[in-house]
Amino acid sequence: MNLLEDLYFLIGTDKVTINETLLRHHSGDESHHPKIEPDAVVFPESTEDVQKIVSYANEHQIAIVPYGAGSGLEGQAIPIKKGISINFERMDQILEVRPEDLTVKVQPGVTRHRLNDELKKYGLFFPVDPGADASIGGMAATNASGTLAVRYGVMRDQILNMEVVLADGRVIKTGSLARKSSSGYHLNGLFVGSEGTLGVFTEITLKLHGIPEYITAARCTFPSVRSCVDAAAAILTAGISIARVELVDARSIKQVNDFSGTNYPGEHSLFLEFHGNKSGNEEDIDFVQAIVEEAGCTGFVFETDSIKRANLWKARHELHYAFSHGFPKLSILSTDVCVPISKLPEIVEFTRNQLDGLGLDGGVLGHVGDGNFHATVLYDRNDPEQVKKMQQLNEELVAYALRVGGTCTGEHGVGIGKMKFQEQEHGAALDVMIALKNTLDPNNILNPGKVLPIETKVY
Repeated sequence: MNLLEDLYFLIGTDKVTINETLLRHHSGDESHHPKIEPDAVVFPESTEDVQKIVSYANEHQIAIVPYGAGSGLEGQAIPIKKGISINFERMDQILEVRPEDLTVKVQPGVTRHRLNDELKKYGLFFPVDPGADASIGGMAATNASGTLAVRYGVMRDQILNMEVVLADGRVIKTGSLARKSSSGYHLNGLFVGSEGTLGVFTEITLKLHGIPEYITAARCTFPSVRSCVDAAAAILTAGISIARVELVDARSIKQVNDFSGTNYPGEHSLFLEFHGNKSGNEEDIDFVQAIVEEAGCTGFVFETDSIKRANLWKARHELHYAFSHGFPKLSILSTDVCVPISKLPEIVEFTRNQLDGLGLDGGVLGHVGDGNFHATVLYDRNDPEQVKKMQQLNEELVAYALRVGGTCTGEHGVGIGKMKFQEQEHGAALDVMIALKNTLDPNNILNPGKVLPIETKVY
């Protein structure tokens, strides 16, 4: 077997590379995990190309790792068993927009910004908005979320149908164009969030939403992280139809201002957004203002101007980059636990106290509207003591989340870093997951070494 020559023969020399720069580019993502180069990178242009690659890899027991925009935070795109990295940048077509059905069919390489730019002319938008301009395939692989999840749901809620290439080269459809179905097992739910370990996505059909008639944003400041989250919980339990509820602590606000050139007050803050009609928004805002004032709010500012609103959310989405660019010599861990809303105030306060107590620099932020939040932790990977403290913080947060009925990851996925928590979180259900993996991918060629703690068979 000669991997390079075989791939040339299968899909063409213009779709395969072992260029040193490109191998290095595909060796990692935006996570803190060590980089590993693949043996080759391929650029398929069709489902048929993907079939050929996967069938060949399965026959010869070679690892394959799907690669989207490389913006993952848990190492999903790192080829830890080397093998073939499948880059989907050439499968980036918006195949069909059906505005009357509120659906769109895309290839996995389409990015969310490009998709929404295309949808604007129909008065529609796709709501899942992770901070990066991620690919739709990558977002489906990790069940991505974002600031709008509190109103519109996560990636799994948006997918009607997928075309998936299985490990043996078969191509299946996982759903239909219908908005609901009681037919058969829920394969969409199985494959979304599987992080490339069960199949390779080649087409994805998404639900769309109408662009709201009126959008208003607001910034609220508070004297403590606890009062921020108490206010968020009170807003949610009041039954207000709110689109975004984001926590940005004082340390993160400072980083936002330094990076984005904004001048937001350097206090613990909630960023809010309301979607609807003008009169409905005004009523909701009045109600929310009363709630946050009762919770100790020290300032409440509206952002109705579209540019100011866009800048507000741009600053929030770029917080990871604000820290990384602000401290280029340091590494970043972005934690990602999710807990029941009632437990959110105590775990967020615990996190801020742990950061300070361990002497680690970083911020606490996240989608507190659905119980998901992050600690962005700066550390020197060459300092064993800092690495130990970083790991301690991460493990303490996961242990806390699981203890109160939460999960080790709300949106970043399991990848490499959260694999060690799977048995603790899922118990006997983990055996069911492993059985499914062994059935669909008996040679373990699909993104091996990720999600499930099972032995690899590939070489």
